[in-house]
Amino acid sequence: MPVSYLRELAAYWADGYDWRAWEARLNAYPQFTTEIDGQRVHFLHVRSQSPDLTHGWPGSVVEFLDLIEPLSRDFHLVIPSIPGFGFSGPTTEAGWTSRRIARAWAELMRRLGYERFGAQGGDFGGGISRALGLLAPDNVVAVHVNGGTTYPSAAEDDPTLTDRERARVRRMAEFMNEAGGYIAIQSTRPRTLAYGLTDSPAGQLAWIVDKIRDMTDLAKELPHEAVDRDLLLSDVSVYWFTGTAASSAELYYEDGQAWDEEESSPVPTGVSLFTVQDIALRRDEERVNNITFWADHDRGGHFAAMEAPDLLLADIREFFGRYR
Repeated sequence: MPVSYLRELAAYWADGYDWRAWEARLNAYPQFTTEIDGQRVHFLHVRSQSPDLTHGWPGSVVEFLDLIEPLSRDFHLVIPSIPGFGFSGPTTEAGWTSRRIARAWAELMRRLGYERFGAQGGDFGGGISRALGLLAPDNVVAVHVNGGTTYPSAAEDDPTLTDRERARVRRMAEFMNEAGGYIAIQSTRPRTLAYGLTDSPAGQLAWIVDKIRDMTDLAKELPHEAVDRDLLLSDVSVYWFTGTAASSAELYYEDGQAWDEEESSPVPTGVSLFTVQDIALRRDEERVNNITFWADHDRGGHFAAMEAPDLLLADIREFFGRYR
C-alpha cells in the first residue's frame, strides 16, 4: 500500500470525513443490545418477512447500509454485529468460534419470536450463516452466501475446469502467495498484532484498507475506486471507536483451533460470486451444500454489499422470494 495514498486517506479521515453523518445513517434504524452466552450482542432490527444478514472481517454492519431500505420493503431484517466486532464489543472470553456465534444467532432469533427465517452473509458471515442452517435446520428456511463457503479442491491444470473456474483457482494461489499473510498472523498471533492496531489509528486504517484493496474488484487500482471512500472510512471507524482490533482478529484463531470436517447441509442454499475474487467452485459447494441458486457476476468482488449492492440485492430478493 503506497505510503502517499495512506497519508492522504488518514488526513481526510482526520479532517474531512464526517462520522456524525454516517452515525446518523446507522441511527436511522432501530438498534438494540442483548446478552447471549455471557456476551453482549448488538443488532439492528428493521421490521417489514425474513433474512438474517451477517458481515465478515474486515467488515461491519456498516456494509449493509445500502441494502437495508430496499430489503426492508420485502423482509424483516435482523443484522447483528459478530461478537468481538463493532458494537457487540470485544469478546469477554475465549471460544467464540463461528459455530458458537451461529448458536447465538439461533437464540437471538428465538428471543425475537422468529420461528422460520433465512440467513445471509459473506466472508465469516457466510460460514456463520451455513453453520446456523446446520444447527437449526427446522428454523432456517434457506441460506444465501456471497463468496461461497469452500476453497477450491481442484488444481489449476485440472482438465474438467471451465476457464472461469481455472481463473478462480489461479487467483486463490496468487492471493495466498502475495496477500495471505494476514490470515497466518490472525490465525496464530492475533493478540500480538492487535497491540499495534489498538495503539495506532493509522495502523488500523492501513491494515483494513490493504485487505480491501486485495479483495475488491481487480479492475480497480485503489480501494476507494471500488468502495466509496466515506463508506470505507465508516467501516474502519467502527473498528477504531469500539476497540475491536484484537477480538475481531481472534475469530481467525478460534476457528483455526476448532476446525473439523465439513458436514453436508440439507438447507436450500444460494451462492452469489462476484468476479474471480470469489474463489468458490460449484462442484465444491454442491459437495457440502444443497445448492438451489447460483449466480456468477462480472462486477464487484469480495465485499459485494459495498461494491455491487444492486447485484447482491437482486440475488437476495430472487433467492429468498422462493421460500416466503
